[in-house]
Amino acid sequence: MKLLTRARRTGAGTVLSERQQRLVWRMTALLLDYPSAETAELVGQLADVAAELPEPARRPLTDFLLRFGETDPMQRATTYVETFDMRRRSSLHLTYYAYGDTRKRGMALLRFKHAYRQAGLEFGEQENAELPDYLPMVLEFAATVDHAQGERLLAEHVPVLELLRLSLQDNGSYYTDLLAAVLSTLPPVNSADRRRIAQLAAEGPPDEDVGLDPFVMDPVVTEGARR
Repeated sequence: MKLLTRARRTGAGTVLSERQQRLVWRMTALLLDYPSAETAELVGQLADVAAELPEPARRPLTDFLLRFGETDPMQRATTYVETFDMRRRSSLHLTYYAYGDTRKRGMALLRFKHAYRQAGLEFGEQENAELPDYLPMVLEFAATVDHAQGERLLAEHVPVLELLRLSLQDNGSYYTDLLAAVLSTLPPVNSADRRRIAQLAAEGPPDEDVGLDPFVMDPVVTEGARR
């Protein structure tokens, strides 16, 4: 139970306990995934949970759930696809912003695979599986499997999360609120982060489309191939 008493101080000076961090991450993991009918049915329960959180997380989550709940199911799905699947600057894959679909991205993705493996999880290689840097997956991992490793992965990508928030804000998306809630659980954006954000925004994801071949450089994968 000692772990559940640890706290994170946000930029607004609000203290979130580990339990509160986990709740925010679990909720945003669910809400940032494709909007299913099952998720829509949970809006009332999620709003009740959000109401008990500190203001920096409570306000954006409550605002999102209100708008999400009022949106027609077909429009929810259309909005999600237009927001995350059709805009390069609002991808939910954390390494995409720095590496696009280049070979270097494969090595960056290994950071996530290794974190999952160290927590006792084997990342699926099945067809149509999401890449390991998929934000809802990282949030779910942090919320339910390994808080410390998950928080570390999220904190390392604060510039990307803030860039995504700004991109969503520019497009007037209600998903902006979910990124604001996630960022409320992490260290505030600092000067180095702002420089990185400006760099990523100016350059955009690289266009070189050469696949993710560096995955074969994973020591565990290559060792298994030799046997």
